[in-house]
Amino acid sequence: MATHLHAVVRTPSPNLASCELTWIARAPIDPGRAAHQHASYVDRLRAWNLKVTTLPAEATLPDSVFVEDTAVILPEITIVARLGTASRAPEADLMAGPLAVLCARPIVRMQPPARLEGGDVLRVGRRLFVGQGPRTDERGLAAFASIVNQYGYDVTPVPVTGCLHLKTACTALSDDTLLINPDWVDAASFEGFDLVPVAPDEPFAGNVLRVGERLAIPDGFPETTGRILGKGFNVETIDISEFRKAEAGLTCLSLIGCAAPRSLPRRIPRRG
Repeated sequence: MATHLHAVVRTPSPNLASCELTWIARAPIDPGRAAHQHASYVDRLRAWNLKVTTLPAEATLPDSVFVEDTAVILPEITIVARLGTASRAPEADLMAGPLAVLCARPIVRMQPPARLEGGDVLRVGRRLFVGQGPRTDERGLAAFASIVNQYGYDVTPVPVTGCLHLKTACTALSDDTLLINPDWVDAASFEGFDLVPVAPDEPFAGNVLRVGERLAIPDGFPETTGRILGKGFNVETIDISEFRKAEAGLTCLSLIGCAAPRSLPRRIPRRG
């Protein structure tokens, strides 16, 4: 049966404005505008030839739109995370079922007391960089490494300060070039890579969405966008201004990598 690269997203909670915040001040979030921006984001994924499954909104879980944190999808295995804050813990349970259906590979769940969120895992080829910050601890790193080492991945811990997740500060432009905010992560952790620093006045510009050779950066970071273009990459912009108020970037809004049969529906109804 044919398979296709698949993206899983979740419709934003109408209570997104009550999301967890760690490093930025709370600002009003327009739920209608957030819903429109999310729909535009999904349209872009489809324009990039991804199959998209949209899960229903969870009104009681304000952060549930940020599905990236709930799992790490590798070609060989899917790892359901154990989120770092109590308010978000149910999100992993809600994602485990759909991922078991959508991902044609073994699925494992991280167990207590380990804490790890997918936003702290940056995959570049066979290397996995794991952020060590407010949401992912040493036990999470150890548990994650014990799983992925079996598949030949090299795991590198990266201390994170000043931001929520590793991928807030560093993401891949290609397999040998990274976009980085050196104020939030130590550039020495990425020896051997060509590093493109974000513009000093655009500290949150380090999170780009990469699918194959496609790249997108949030709208509103013109100098960093220019630096990426100057390195010879093509990059698109996507407006996620309402989600940036929730301390989020582009990668937060999707889980990409599932292989799903062609016949699967694009929406999976809520169970129960």
